[in-house]
Amino acid sequence: MSNPSRTGHKPLALGLIVVAAALVAAGVLSRRSQAEQVKEASTPVVPTVSILAATQITGAPLELSARIEPWQRAPIYARVSGYLKSWSVDIGAQVKNGQTLADIETPDLDQQLLQAKAELATSRSNLTLATSTAKRWQGLLQADAVSHQEADEKAGDLAAKQSAVSAMQANVDRVQALQRYTRLVAPFDGVITARNTDVGALINVGGAPGSELFVVSDISRLRVYVNVPQRQVAAIKVGDKAELSVPERPGKVFTATVQSLSQSINASSGAMLVQLTVQNDSRELLPGGYASIHFDAPLASAALSIPPSALIFNKAGTQVATLGKDNRVVVKPITVGRDLGNVVEVASGIDRNDQVIANPPDGVSTGDQVKVAAANANNNAKAKL
Repeated sequence: MSNPSRTGHKPLALGLIVVAAALVAAGVLSRRSQAEQVKEASTPVVPTVSILAATQITGAPLELSARIEPWQRAPIYARVSGYLKSWSVDIGAQVKNGQTLADIETPDLDQQLLQAKAELATSRSNLTLATSTAKRWQGLLQADAVSHQEADEKAGDLAAKQSAVSAMQANVDRVQALQRYTRLVAPFDGVITARNTDVGALINVGGAPGSELFVVSDISRLRVYVNVPQRQVAAIKVGDKAELSVPERPGKVFTATVQSLSQSINASSGAMLVQLTVQNDSRELLPGGYASIHFDAPLASAALSIPPSALIFNKAGTQVATLGKDNRVVVKPITVGRDLGNVVEVASGIDRNDQVIANPPDGVSTGDQVKVAAANANNNAKAKL
């Protein structure tokens, strides 16, 4: 007969062996999984990038910002002191050459004129007396009743009185000339673009900016000033036509003509000032505003363009990442020319053979390994075929 206790212990022992084996297998699998994860974490991740070729922009139009100024602009200052008696034109009014803008009341100047005239009358009376005295002494000299010295003294006194009369007359003329400035007039046909005074205001003589009483501007024709970069100045010449547009007239284009060039490059901006003129008979263009100038003149030399997403900005300046040998990155510094909206002009730093990384990863540097996207790889293979 078999031992019942031994028979009952066999299933239990087999169960324990199975459990132990399962635990050992789970531990082995867990360690293998952890080892694989550590191995994957220690393996550097190679980023996948897209590449593109720099596009040549030959004969692209030149679009620049400009400012508009009136053809003539005259700030009207006070030439005499007093109080504003009246004004007859306000901002926006059309004026003609010589038209009265305002009148200044000058009580002090009026008294100066009265004083000058009184002094002139006194001088003339002294001159009359000196004239008769000199003639009398000349008669006495011929009769040998007086000496030559005394007669010369009277003649000298007459000359002095004549000079005094001339000086007093000049003073009267000066005050009368100043009185003509009590009436402010327009120096040319134009529009009143500023009025900085009112009736009863104290008027002082001055010519400092901001102290003008009126500003008259001729806006029938306008001057347009634009700074042309040095690389494009050779393509601009006097007589060239350009298209002008302003934000307040969307869709409308005005024709401007190059009037003159400064013939000098500004050291701070690296550009040359160019003056254009544009007719403004309809008064649609406003002086003092900003405008956009579109030149059809081609660039002086062929340039390359890339999308803004390819640019890298850091402490080293503006750079781009290019694809080198063995799919390793080569970072190159570049000089950006103009911002053309969806692309930027590259003045220097890359050439047409460079493969530019379209969206470079953060912190990318020269020598980093990258993987080219499948679409780019297929395109490169087709290009080689």
